[in-house]
Amino acid sequence: MNRTIFASLAGLLAVCLIGFLAYAQQLAAGDDEGLEAPMVEVILPDLGPDERGGEAAFNKFCVECHGRNAGGREGFGPPLVHEIYEPDHHADISFFYAPIVGVKAHHWSFGNMPSIPGITEEETALVLKYVRALQVANGIQ
Repeated sequence: MNRTIFASLAGLLAVCLIGFLAYAQQLAAGDDEGLEAPMVEVILPDLGPDERGGEAAFNKFCVECHGRNAGGREGFGPPLVHEIYEPDHHADISFFYAPIVGVKAHHWSFGNMPSIPGITEEETALVLKYVRALQVANGIQ
């Protein structure tokens, strides 16, 4: 009896782990079909090499909460293509601190943003270039 329960739980855990890993791999590859529509519509600009690198890093580390093209995800995280994040209100340095120490909720009701383990300073700089390019293309300067 105990062996059957243990085997069932181990099987269930394995299935959950495989599903999570497959989902994480889709996000890292930029395959975000499972993500719902963004909170805001985002006009996509032509991206240079740095911005494309930032898009890849964003899709690896940020898309799960901030959604496709930083358009936000209802119930998860705010759109970064929003006037609240214009450079005069949220300077570039705030984007560098956020993945290191997290962010206490202060504009939105999504809760606090946790730190993001594994993202490098170089990747953060590329994400910032990507987000700022999206903002400019959408009239946020």
